[in-house]
Amino acid sequence: MSHDAALAIEGLSYAYGQKKALHQISFEVDSGQCAILLGPNGAGKSTLFSLITHLYDSRNGKIRIAGHDIKSHPCQALAKLGVVFQQPTLDLDLSVLQNLRYHAALHGMSRRHATARIEEELQRQGMLERAGEKVRQLNGGHRRRVEIARALLHRPRLLLLDEPTVGLDVPSRKAIVDHVHELTRTSDIAVLWATHLIDEIHSQDHLVILHAGRVRAVGSVLEVLDATGTESVDEAFEQLTRRREAA
Repeated sequence: MSHDAALAIEGLSYAYGQKKALHQISFEVDSGQCAILLGPNGAGKSTLFSLITHLYDSRNGKIRIAGHDIKSHPCQALAKLGVVFQQPTLDLDLSVLQNLRYHAALHGMSRRHATARIEEELQRQGMLERAGEKVRQLNGGHRRRVEIARALLHRPRLLLLDEPTVGLDVPSRKAIVDHVHELTRTSDIAVLWATHLIDEIHSQDHLVILHAGRVRAVGSVLEVLDATGTESVDEAFEQLTRRREAA
C-alpha cells in the first residue's frame, strides 16, 4: 500500500450480517488521476463509498486517504476528502453563498479565506453570478455544480463522486463530466467517480471494475481492453460482469 497515493485501499472486506458486500478490495488512485469505479447496481459501489467516507467501519482491510489511515487518524484522513453524494445535500431554502459559507465554517475556514475560496470555485463552475440565488431556484445541473464547488472549498486531495449525473439532462451531464476531467488535468486532485454509465469514461481514465463485491479489473482503459481482449469498455464491462462468482 502506497503512502503517497491520494487513496489506497488494501484487502477491504465488508458484510451486512451474513451477506458479503465486498471481498478483499484493493486498488489505488494517484494524484491528478480520474479513476472510474464502474459497476452495475448492487456491485458494492455505495458500500465502498460508505467505508471511504467513514460512515461504515470495517475490521478487515485498510483505507488511506493522502497517507492517513481512516481508522487510526479519521480526522486527518477526512480533512483531505471532498464528497458529492448521489442524493442532493444542499439546503434548498438557503442561497448558494449561504450553503458554501456554512460548509466552509464546518472546516474551520476564516471568513476572509472562505470568501476567497467560494469566489474562486464558483467562478470555476460558472456560477459566481448566481451566488445570491436560493438553491431551490437552480436546475439539477447547476445544483450539482454548487455541490462540486462545495466539495472543493477546503482543497481536498481526493474527490469522491457518487453517480453525480443521475437524473440530469444530456447537456448538464456532459458539462459536469468535462469539468471534472479538466479539474484532474489542471490540478493534483484525485477523483474516484462511481458510475454505471460507460459514456462518462474518457480514454485517459483509470478503471476499477467492480462486480458482485469483487474487483474484476484495475488499470488504464487500454490495459483493461488488452487484458480482456476487447475493443471497447462496453465489451470489457460485459465480459467481466457476465457471471456472478460464488461468494
